[in-house]
Amino acid sequence: MSDFELLDPSGLPVGGGTGANGTADDPLVDGLNPAQARAVTTRGPALLIVAGAGSGKTRVLTHRIAHLIREREAWPSQILAITFTNKAAAEMRERIEGLLGDASQGMWISTFHSACVRILRREAERFGYVSGFTIYDSADSRALLKRIIKELDADTYGFTPANSGSKISKLKNELVDAATHAATMNENDPRERLFVEIFRMYEQELKRANAFDFDDLIGQTVHLFRAHPEVAAVYQRRFRHILVDEYQDTNHAQYSLIRELTRPIEPEVVERLVPPAREREVDASGRISAASLTVVGDSDQSIYAFRGADIRNIVEFERDFSGAEVVKLEQNYRSTQNILSAANAVIGNNFDRQEKRLWTSEGDGERIVGFTGYSQHDEARFVAEEVEDLHRAGVGYSDIAVFYRTNSQTRALEELLIRSAIPYRVLGGTKFYERAEVKDAMSYLTSIANPYDPIAWSRLLGAPKRGVGAMAEAHLANFQEARGLSFHEAMLRAEEVTAIGPKIRATVRALGEMLVRASRMAAGGGATDVAGEEAVPAPVGDVMKLVLDETDMIEKLRAKRDPQDDARAENLEELLAVAREFDVKQPGAGLLAFLTEVSLVAAADDLDDSSGTVSLMTMHTAKGLEFKAVFITGVEEGLLPHQMSVDEIGGINEERRLMYVGITRARERLYLTLASTRATFGDVSVAMPSRFLQEIPEGLIDWRQSPGEVTGRGGTASRALNAPRAAGSGGSWSRTRNDSAVSFSGGGGGSGSAAVSEPASGNMQSALDKWRERKRLAKEAQATGGGFPNLVGGSVRDNGDLELATGDRIRHDEYGDGRVTGISGVGTKRIAHVVFDSVGERKLLVKLAPIEKLEP
Repeated sequence: MSDFELLDPSGLPVGGGTGANGTADDPLVDGLNPAQARAVTTRGPALLIVAGAGSGKTRVLTHRIAHLIREREAWPSQILAITFTNKAAAEMRERIEGLLGDASQGMWISTFHSACVRILRREAERFGYVSGFTIYDSADSRALLKRIIKELDADTYGFTPANSGSKISKLKNELVDAATHAATMNENDPRERLFVEIFRMYEQELKRANAFDFDDLIGQTVHLFRAHPEVAAVYQRRFRHILVDEYQDTNHAQYSLIRELTRPIEPEVVERLVPPAREREVDASGRISAASLTVVGDSDQSIYAFRGADIRNIVEFERDFSGAEVVKLEQNYRSTQNILSAANAVIGNNFDRQEKRLWTSEGDGERIVGFTGYSQHDEARFVAEEVEDLHRAGVGYSDIAVFYRTNSQTRALEELLIRSAIPYRVLGGTKFYERAEVKDAMSYLTSIANPYDPIAWSRLLGAPKRGVGAMAEAHLANFQEARGLSFHEAMLRAEEVTAIGPKIRATVRALGEMLVRASRMAAGGGATDVAGEEAVPAPVGDVMKLVLDETDMIEKLRAKRDPQDDARAENLEELLAVAREFDVKQPGAGLLAFLTEVSLVAAADDLDDSSGTVSLMTMHTAKGLEFKAVFITGVEEGLLPHQMSVDEIGGINEERRLMYVGITRARERLYLTLASTRATFGDVSVAMPSRFLQEIPEGLIDWRQSPGEVTGRGGTASRALNAPRAAGSGGSWSRTRNDSAVSFSGGGGGSGSAAVSEPASGNMQSALDKWRERKRLAKEAQATGGGFPNLVGGSVRDNGDLELATGDRIRHDEYGDGRVTGISGVGTKRIAHVVFDSVGERKLLVKLAPIEKLEP
């Protein structure tokens, strides 16, 4: 007999087990530190777990859920656990199953959007939708906005699908619709009036298509709960324990959803509940008390303000939820103390946070390594060489990551990694479901599930091309709207659309017949389950196979005999494999569930941390990841913190949190690198060391080359643009209250720190003018065969025909002379292993390396 068969027959859990506070031999508490144990066992109306980076928050959250169930304080079905990614939800579900086994069945563990989709699918008919509504992804929304903007000639006012969509998304995340925004806009501004019209038409088109965009999923659920208290009561009554991960990343809509789910059910609503409320559910005032709320997060890791995340949600949690307790998890299990001390020092300069200090019992570890290059190429060369040194020391490439603030920084890094024959990947390429051919196939499935969706219908008409042009499509769409038909029904009646030719009408009708046949298959085609109650949906793989076979999408791609088209065909075959896998994992779930799952896949879920490659990524992408060795590049004013943050309220604080996140991704080794000059979009400018470097205690950083050494005149005096000139300073400068110097200790001491404030504009302009002149002269020198030594030329040497063997002497443009000790790889991937007289062992990609073979 399981523990859950011992629950009260009334359906309400009863106390029991070892008690809510656990015992010394409690397996769910054993091995936890005191703060973690308290977070697992504390009970009350609200709990905030302030979880520092690497403090074991996922373990605490899963053990808390398991503890609630094992102590018979809740049924699994009474628990709602919300995460931000499907990957995190899957990991949490797997861990809980490992703790409880089958006893965890029935629990909702999902993202915000997934949970809202489940609710909306069940309740859609209450507010004018059908359960088969489509979820528009960003590309679908852009296509719709593009059409609206064209119809309104709004592009003449500077409106684009991107900027309109961004503003609409921001408003929806604030729970503001077109009508509400219209009431508060400046009516004297023609652009505002035009935007409101775009917003209004966008809402109308979504409604007409029986569709929601991604932002609607949460907002519509909140509106549903507020408009229909009896619907909200169903879920308020069901979910008695709500747990939210990464609470610092919640926006206003997500915060509002949590508030609605954790409201008590008022007596007048309790009276109308079905089934009726039991005596034990109701308090003395006749209400059903609010659900218990547990949130886990860290204000120091709130870095998504640009997505609408509101740090106030976590900072003001105790004010918003009366009686809330706070537990701080400060013991770190990821990083060394030197890394944590640097993180503590940086983030300690922010004021919008809950005070905490990370610590570890694992020891100080290696000092942080600092390096200042003369240019971004010099910086990248250092990164490449250190990566190779780490790899030779036994660190796998997959344990190394290089972070940067903006994507424009990757060019030099990629160039030097390629030349050094280091395998790498840039996280953030085109995702599988965003590829054109995949979206083409998915448009068929979307239309099959929702034949009122114009975006999916419009896309499938031309994929593959079948001669249905824009005019024919428009005539069909007008016919469909005028008759009030679904798009499938309109296609079956194509003969009535006389404005298009007979050949096109026949093509459209045949396509419509296939879609109707596929729709019937997806719905079950009249089959019933074992109980004979309802149709059993056909396997998604079968529906997709029908579409691919009938349209010849794969065969037509293969027939082109183009390697790129072959790759596209393979993507469609992979999509079919995905559908088959879904059928195996969720038998009988059907097409609607498959489309929902695909729509809710988050970008970060696709990260693969098992490959043997160095990972390059933005610091925002790095959130939630960890690596044995981390390089944070471009630690300069204008990059980190980013220039756009300077004038934004709270912008510098968010950039500091971003720096904190980057630092705390490192387990054992951390490198901070910068350059004294940097080329951005073809313009070279002087780079200033970041203010965040000054905030790190000097003794924590081992400077391989400090900013003072790079900018000093002979290494004895600072060459910062507006550094004060003082006699007898000896090259070590300090910032006074009235100057704005960037000051690093110069000389050969190998360590230093910087203080940064806003540079004097006059001095900066003068220096930029001088630098532009130097750059002009350097370009002239390059044109005549010379060159500026701190810049890597745009062209690369092609050594494809160069034959090398062990023992050969070569000369490298930067490393000097060396001897080849081995050759690996073949063709364009040949790698030379060389020991140079000046820098020691290096790996070079022969085809691109700036080398020449010396005569014996």
